[in-house]
Amino acid sequence: MKLNLQDIPRVKTITKEEFIENYFKPQKPVVIERFIEDWPAYHKWSLDYIKSIAGDITVPLYDDRPVDYKDGFNEPHAKMKMADYIDLLKREPTKYRIFLWNILKEVPQLQNDFSFPDVGLRLMKGIPMLFFGGEDSHTFMHYDIDLANIFHFHFEGKKQCILFDQSQTEYLYKIPHSLITREDIDFKNPDLEKWPALKHAKGYVTYLNHGETLYMPEGYWHYMRYITPGFSMSLRAIARNPKNFSKALYNILIMRHFDNAMRRIKGQKWIDWKNQKAIVKTHKQLNI
Repeated sequence: MKLNLQDIPRVKTITKEEFIENYFKPQKPVVIERFIEDWPAYHKWSLDYIKSIAGDITVPLYDDRPVDYKDGFNEPHAKMKMADYIDLLKREPTKYRIFLWNILKEVPQLQNDFSFPDVGLRLMKGIPMLFFGGEDSHTFMHYDIDLANIFHFHFEGKKQCILFDQSQTEYLYKIPHSLITREDIDFKNPDLEKWPALKHAKGYVTYLNHGETLYMPEGYWHYMRYITPGFSMSLRAIARNPKNFSKALYNILIMRHFDNAMRRIKGQKWIDWKNQKAIVKTHKQLNI
């Protein structure tokens, strides 16, 4: 058995009215294939281009090691010059990824290469974020702390995206007091005997190519795997659903600080307890 995933709908182009009516209001994902062809970035942005203008910048790197109690929230696992990192991406598979890299802060000239699309949502201007990954590197299944509406623009190579909406959380082995599922679940090829609740989950899948845009609605779980080395940029708009907005405030103001405090107080026991609780709670509510 495999995960129950349907293909994310695709359109070539979209108007603001079509986007709001067909995807934002019902909170459904969509891939827009020709959304950014008028951006200079569509033609310019590649790993080589980023290396040429940002090669000397030291960047934070993350891999797929399990969360450690000594790690702070989003603490990097390594650092490297961007030029060396891109050389590594092109040379061999690596688990090292960059995520939440603020390009406006680091390389202001890159903001001349894109514009903020008029989609009827107020996109946050200050935090366009870049994400890089090597062949077969991946993020853990997670949702974003602010439960934002996200436009994810992909550049160079190919990337697999698996999504679930919040209604599927009970089947995903969510870790308490966090934004991730069990890290030992391989969403590329999950063991459904070991993780039987996943048989009930219904999600979405797509493969993004250069220049394609994925809209992820508020609070959607997402797992991203780089089929080939590449990078993406995200623009976001705050959650409009009051329930999601209040959950975002709770995550930012309370949850992450509570989790960090418990890591300091209880150490690895806290991590181990959360991992075990994810299984117990999931199986209990499904009578497994």
